Amino acid sequence: MLNSSHIKPQILPDHAVALVPHILMQDVADETALLNLQTEKYFSQNAIATEMLSVLTESDSIAAAYDLLLERYEVTPERLKQDLLSFIEQLLKAELIELQMRT
Repeated sequence: MLNSSHIKPQILPDHAVALVPHILMQDVADETALLNLQTEKYFSQNAIATEMLSVLTESDSIAAAYDLLLERYEVTPERLKQDLLSFIEQLLKAELIELQMRT
């Protein structure tokens, strides 16, 4: 039987990103550790990834976060798109974020 946890969600520019409710975040040295208290999945990220997550969760949409990050960093649009999508996929796989449609 196909379990919904095995279905890869489609990431759309209009999606908003939110941390799942049961996340513990802690700064450790130059990194931020995130722990899903329900699944006990752990994720460690550097300062740039921490800023990317902050921008994603504070922006109205992934597209808005992308635009802001493109202004902040010297990176090609295509590279940022690839990195941002890969980062979102990693966070989804670790069950640390959820995608929401804007209202």
